[in-house]
Amino acid sequence: MSFPYITEIAQQTPTKIVLLVADGLGGFPNESGKSELETAKTPHLDTLAAESALGLTIPAYPGITVGSGAGHLALFGYDPLKYLIKRGVMEALGTGIELDKGDVAARGNFCTVDASGTITDRRAGRIPTEESAPLAERLNAAKLDGAKVKVYPVKDHRFVAVFSGEGLLDEVSDSDPQREGKPPLEVRALAPGSEKMAKVANQFSKQVRELLAKEKRANMGLVRGFSMMPKVPSMAEQFLLNPACISAYPMYRGLSRIVGMKILNGGNSFREELAALKRHWAEHDFFFIHYKYTDSAGEDGDFARKVKMIEEFDAYLPEVLALKPDVLVITGDHSTPSVLKAHSWHPVPILLHGKYSGKDGIAKFTERNCAKGSLGQFPGSASLVLAMANAFKLNKFGA
Repeated sequence: MSFPYITEIAQQTPTKIVLLVADGLGGFPNESGKSELETAKTPHLDTLAAESALGLTIPAYPGITVGSGAGHLALFGYDPLKYLIKRGVMEALGTGIELDKGDVAARGNFCTVDASGTITDRRAGRIPTEESAPLAERLNAAKLDGAKVKVYPVKDHRFVAVFSGEGLLDEVSDSDPQREGKPPLEVRALAPGSEKMAKVANQFSKQVRELLAKEKRANMGLVRGFSMMPKVPSMAEQFLLNPACISAYPMYRGLSRIVGMKILNGGNSFREELAALKRHWAEHDFFFIHYKYTDSAGEDGDFARKVKMIEEFDAYLPEVLALKPDVLVITGDHSTPSVLKAHSWHPVPILLHGKYSGKDGIAKFTERNCAKGSLGQFPGSASLVLAMANAFKLNKFGA
């Protein structure tokens, strides 16, 4: 739930907020009895934790596992239960695709299926962009009844499919079963009027299989998150912020565009993202910076690699701290425990650092230590409110 009177009490100030998101940061103990954060050597995070307020966030609702879109939307101050933004439109906008009225965008994954049509790898071995881009172009040969499709390469195994035609609606299910060992699903209409989109999507899936049949790894495609352009008030309207997004991954740029952030060129690595932060430091009062690799390792079930990615993230922190943001928030959009190989419902660790945030004096930034922190456990959408309060961007509420 979001605070409904935030716009009435928001005020513009020169103070700067940095929201540093390590995607899928939260984890869970493996057979060692420790989580990835508990295992990682994180001297900078630990020093900062002792001088900050710690807590845990619930991205949407207790027990509910969220996607990255919902998790980030909460961190941007929006109630993800009110604003249901699906993956396709985020991926499209983040890739620089302009959607016309009535267009339906879907996020695509190249995948691997066996001779029986069963999915053996949902991400086709995370094939590199130079291998997947020609395959995406090949899919433009698909011919659909009563609609057209344009397919765009994104990054690695991802693509975007934009469907256009009369009478298309986005209330349809996904073809992606979200796990290996199952065949692609038939797309179904979820609301009256969406039958045409379901039929078109299933035609597309059938032709994708035919067009990729000779490929060894990326011999099929899965589509999900069918969506049209949503109506969401901007962060400038809601919070009187001048926000900017720095992300190497298109989906996060797309979501940031939807909420009115300026998209800064962050290159293709976290090092380049931090260079962009330094270049544009004087231009904005809110910066969202995205670090993807913790999530990828968790989804792959690679505990050791997630530990390594956390340690890499930690090593970059001095560059952010050197800019002396008035408020620094470090958290994740959701948890992605390696032991589950997927996003999970577990609360997400969060660190809030500012002159008046308080110092919990806790020696290491971990899930269990954050559970002991002064911030307690709270909705993810309150993270921005807390950051704004600590940056003196909120007036008093009520008489």
